[in-house]
Parts: sequence; C-alpha cells; structure tokens
Amino acid sequence: MKGLIIRQPYANWVVEGKKIWEIRKTPTKIRGRIVIISEKKAIGSVELVDVLGPFTPEELANYEDKHLASYDFLKRYSNGKKLYAWVFKNPEKFEPPIKVDIPNGAQIWVNLKGFKLRR
Repeated sequence: MKGLIIRQPYANWVVEGKKIWEIRKTPTKIRGRIVIISEKKAIGSVELVDVLGPFTPEELANYEDKHLASYDFLKRYSNGKKLYAWVFKNPEKFEPPIKVDIPNGAQIWVNLKGFKLRR
C-alpha cells in the first residue's frame, strides 16, 4: 500500500471529497487506492485514477473548484515549471486517524508495509 503525504488543510479536503485534484510538479504512474498521510497520520484513502497535464498555473486557475489552490499559490509552487493534476475519486475518511511511521526524508510517497484498509 502506498501513502501520499499532503499538507493541511489540503489533506482533509481530499479525504472529505472537496478537493479532487492534487497539483504536483511531476506525473506518477501509480494508480489505485492510496492512503492520504498528513502530520504522521493516515487520515483516509482515495483512488488515484488519472494524471492530467502538463498545465501552466494560468491553465489550472480555470479549475480552482477541483484543486482549491489559488492562482498565486500555483504560480509560486510551479516556479516557472509545468504542473500536473493527480485525479482522485471515492474518498474515505478514517475516524480516528491512524498513526504511521514515516521514514526520514520521505516527502511524497511512503511504503506502508502491512497497512490494512478498514472496510
């Protein structure tokens, strides 16, 4: 199972289904159900179903209702590079969140060995 590290408040918005695009500087080939991790806790899961792009910040500004990031944030984050939208579906919020060990240096993905999704 893969865990994706996302900062707050974006992580909560993802697992609540309010944010369906996660904006990143690189695409990913990973697809399927992933765990959303924030502040060393697994707070929920989503299906990563597609990656769209590349986009400029100006192009992404037209889809703010999907990614919930301001144009100014996108412009700063991109630093002149293209951006990609990781598309999520079927969010599930964990109540309560589950503490997870994050290896030193992990910034995007965490391998969650033995992690079982609640159903």
